Amino acid sequence: MIGVESRHPEDWLERAYRDLNRVRVLLDVGDSEGAGFHLQQALEKALKAFLLNQGILPRRTHDLVVLLNEAVSHMPELEPFRELCEVANGFYIPQRYPFLFVSPPEREELEEFLSQATVLLQAIRTAIGFEQHSPGSS
Repeated sequence: MIGVESRHPEDWLERAYRDLNRVRVLLDVGDSEGAGFHLQQALEKALKAFLLNQGILPRRTHDLVVLLNEAVSHMPELEPFRELCEVANGFYIPQRYPFLFVSPPEREELEEFLSQATVLLQAIRTAIGFEQHSPGSS
């Protein structure tokens, strides 16, 4: 049974932290494709949490750049994460379906993106005033 999507930013941010934890676990077992997918998901959910907190119902999209553009109009400090969002967009579809000639992201690259994503999630967490302990947060 499919439920109704939450409109509570905290719910989305908690899910984003869960996905960030999955990135770490998947990197530890050598699954860079899975790690890339969950990195994209963490960023998507965090950006949607931010938009919900701004009173904006996020678009039904997985495009991180579209979501970031909307978020930056309310919080310009998110602009430095544009490259991260552009790259992570590429982890969504290719990792879900068998495509020929699409190589998985490198572990080292993903570790750097994970670091940047952690900073982005923390910035959003602070911006929405969500100080409850979240899975994988510091």
